[in-house]
Amino acid sequence: MKWFNRLKKGINTDTKDKKEIKEGLWFKCPTCKQVISMDDHEANLHVCECGYHERINSKKYFEILFDNNEYKELNTKITSGDPLEFTDTKKYTDRLEAVMKKTGLKDAITTVVGKVNGNEIVIASMNFEFIGGSMGSVVGEKIAKSIDYCIDKKLPFMIISKSGGARMMEAAISLMQMAKTSAKLSQLADAKLPYLSFLTDPTTGGVTASFAMLGDVNFAEPGALIGFAGPRVVKETIGKDLPEGFQRSEFVLEHGFLDYIIPREKLKEKIALQLEMFKN
Repeated sequence: MKWFNRLKKGINTDTKDKKEIKEGLWFKCPTCKQVISMDDHEANLHVCECGYHERINSKKYFEILFDNNEYKELNTKITSGDPLEFTDTKKYTDRLEAVMKKTGLKDAITTVVGKVNGNEIVIASMNFEFIGGSMGSVVGEKIAKSIDYCIDKKLPFMIISKSGGARMMEAAISLMQMAKTSAKLSQLADAKLPYLSFLTDPTTGGVTASFAMLGDVNFAEPGALIGFAGPRVVKETIGKDLPEGFQRSEFVLEHGFLDYIIPREKLKEKIALQLEMFKN
């Protein structure tokens, strides 16, 4: 009766922990395991009572930030080509087409202009659901064009970073966007226009090594993963145990790489205050 013994031995989980939550109606916090209705979770800006900030998309950030949720999207027709004719398990162009259809997005960044408490600003928000928010040629180009727009209209600029890093399917072309965006931000600084860099979970790879850390003010959400390489890669490289949470925003703030951390419910208020300070 070995099969019976295996089955009996395997039943170690309490029934309450085995209940599955129907998708779309409830939210179970991965940190404190509390279960609340999705309506309440959304009303709380996708933040749990324990302080866990669930990842949200660009549209959600725009709803939080812009007055009356009114904004105009910029650079809507820019899409990636396939200059390297990259083929892995499927053609890069086929994967792009599939992701566009699934997400309704053109690429891993959305650029818009609107008002935050009456202060006009251009915001570029990364889309993690589009190939992990990977930075390719379109991300670099849309950031560059947004900066040109800011310089022309004398407007401040903000990037909401959420990325796994460079897009491998574009290889060196993707890496070139690090230099391109950094150079454009230098032009923004020469024009005496402010750049706010908002780091969310996760901000890693080439994005961290370029525009995410170049803000006049760098700030982040609580608990956001921020770093160049992941913890496992860092540990294997240096061969040492790492401090707990060493790549979370709280640790990064403590060691001088951030100016402050903003809970989501205070995001609009703090950004508006920062813009007022720059104007004055």
